[in-house]
Amino acid sequence: MRILIVGCGDVGLRVARLLNQQKSATTQRRDRIYALSHSPQRFAELRATGVTPLPGNLDERKSLLRLAGLADIVLHFAPPPGEGETDPRTRNLLAALARPASLARRQGRKTHASNRERALVYISTSGVYGDCGGAAVTETWPAHPNNTRAKRRADAEAQLRKNGCRDVRVGILRAPGIYAQDRMPADRVRKSLPAIVAEDDVHTNHIHAEDLARLALALVFRGRHNRIYNAVDDSGLKMGDWFDVVADHLGLPRPPRLPRAEVIAAVTPAMRTFLTESRRLENRRIKSELSFRLKYPTVRQGLRPSA
Repeated sequence: MRILIVGCGDVGLRVARLLNQQKSATTQRRDRIYALSHSPQRFAELRATGVTPLPGNLDERKSLLRLAGLADIVLHFAPPPGEGETDPRTRNLLAALARPASLARRQGRKTHASNRERALVYISTSGVYGDCGGAAVTETWPAHPNNTRAKRRADAEAQLRKNGCRDVRVGILRAPGIYAQDRMPADRVRKSLPAIVAEDDVHTNHIHAEDLARLALALVFRGRHNRIYNAVDDSGLKMGDWFDVVADHLGLPRPPRLPRAEVIAAVTPAMRTFLTESRRLENRRIKSELSFRLKYPTVRQGLRPSA
């Protein structure tokens, strides 16, 4: 099986490690893992993780020609551009993947012919739901993105679900706040920036980076076609409670609590987005359809020293 990771950052590298572990555990797996990267400085890191780097840039369509017919599985983890309401990067990727493999072969590129079903997994954001007023949100909740960042993700989702090839099974993970031991709002807590008082606070959602990587692989093997899944743990915290968990983990005082209006007025526009949207993501679908068991069901478990 040939796997292409597009956007091979923290989660992508975790996926690569998981695949290599699975390959080592069985003599039947012969996976080949590729990663698209526009940064030659990262090639050594990718190779050290058992990944073959492919030079290419999602902003430059011509640099993606070699992707035609390359992989059985595409893991699309790349973010959209930082501006606008659409995602041209996903459009460029889909155009490259849709090119006939025979054309790439005539141009001197090696391709991979396979009779296996092909799959594409995309990591989106739960921000596409918009503000849900603290309601419990399943995957059938209508998307209503309230900011351009979420609108770009919604556009990428729409492109993938509409333009995916008939023989490619597309799965979408809507991820909330991704965290890990080295991926948390530590600076904010160290600065003792205030959180919102509990009665006015917003509901927030989280997923450990390792569980997100495991979920991406679960979609590869068990996800349904054109299916959306909430990639969320069982924590069910409000935002201020999350900051308290981080403070406890770091051995620091918990942030002070202030009225909602005071906190929102003092934060950056990006942070304001998170403090003005409230929803409680349901994760029944990943458990029932994918038979997925969270390695880190809560953020407290995910921040333990052994995690």
